[in-house]
Amino acid sequence: MEDIYSLIPPHLVSFVLVTVFSLLIGLSQHKVHMIDHRDPKTFGTDRTFTFIGILGYILTLFDPVGYTLFIMGGGVIAVFFAIYYFFHLKNDSDYGITTILIGLITYCLGPLMLTQPVWMVLMVVVTVLLLAEMKETFTTFSEKMGKDEFITLAKFLIIAGIILPVVPDKPLYPGFMLSPYKIWLAVVVVSSVSYASYLLKKFVVKKNSIILAGILGGLYSSTATTIILAKRSRKEPEALNQYVSAIFFATAMMFLRVMVLIIIFNFPLFIDTWYWFVILFGSTSLVGVIVLFHRNRTTQTVDNSLPQESNPLEFKAALIFTGLFVLLSVIIHLVLQRFGTAGLNFLSLLVGLVDIDPFLINLFEGRFSIPWHLVAVASMQAMISNNLVKMCYAIGFGAKKSYLYLFAGFSLVIVINVIIIFLI
Repeated sequence: MEDIYSLIPPHLVSFVLVTVFSLLIGLSQHKVHMIDHRDPKTFGTDRTFTFIGILGYILTLFDPVGYTLFIMGGGVIAVFFAIYYFFHLKNDSDYGITTILIGLITYCLGPLMLTQPVWMVLMVVVTVLLLAEMKETFTTFSEKMGKDEFITLAKFLIIAGIILPVVPDKPLYPGFMLSPYKIWLAVVVVSSVSYASYLLKKFVVKKNSIILAGILGGLYSSTATTIILAKRSRKEPEALNQYVSAIFFATAMMFLRVMVLIIIFNFPLFIDTWYWFVILFGSTSLVGVIVLFHRNRTTQTVDNSLPQESNPLEFKAALIFTGLFVLLSVIIHLVLQRFGTAGLNFLSLLVGLVDIDPFLINLFEGRFSIPWHLVAVASMQAMISNNLVKMCYAIGFGAKKSYLYLFAGFSLVIVINVIIIFLI
């Protein structure tokens, strides 16, 4: 087979590929202008784009070193494009130049094919085809964007792409393995999870269902989501099953979020413990499914009054998380020095009353020389404590008819968690 391929002239393969790729781009533009928009005033159709690609290839072959003829040909084509755009602007008042840019990219396929790997040319063609076909998708996407969306994106890029690389990775104090880099890395990771949840809820999910509110809210904060859903269940008792089920799905997402944190900060620990988290995630999700369909005839209820998306990268939230992270790092260091493992176990039960993420990240970073099984036990105990708090919040703020569901469901999850601790 290789002998047969060696008999095919390389230029023949390149010419065929340039022709096919140019034709595909032309067919795509033909569809966009002649079928979708009924616009016969474009400068050309499928054959025109094919000839543009072939011309670029031929002129590159004539001068493969200096590309003088290719540049001159590009100048001539640019003049024709300028004339077309002038009359297009004058007659139709249409300022778009997408078709012209695609024509110029097609003209460049020749030198690309002769100087770059085929995968690079194919990637350019696929990108052009996708972007040309997704005009309506981008329009719908831009309509969903609020006035501060790009500010939010800029904040995320600043904290993840600008600040993180330049923060020093040296310990703040000798013997205390906490550096500004590790502090900011924790902020970036937590912000990334919350920002991903925010984007999913705003741009991907089509309708604001109660179940999805629980799932996406659990990615950010299962405790806050539990309180919100429990309060709403009192106002909409006809959707009680959905609210209680969403609370359990939020807790299931907490286990999934912790798995992500372990993967990022301590992959060897993930290898040793992933199946325990899968069991917790699966059993909690199963509780949510059972509650959802138990004597429930309104599984399609949609709640449009749940809190709207807020900025997940607020400076105040980042400052609070950073403060908790540093504080818990100091406390863990002191507790281990004075009380050892017993002190760590007690502390893991206390942190469940507040936010467990700063505590868990401190353990997962491996700065305290703790055996993996003790880290796993402390993590499980923190989640048990947090689930007890959520059960109390849900029962205290929720509807009376939900008490049995909440107590039975959380009790089952906590029992499974305790069994896992004994197995570890």
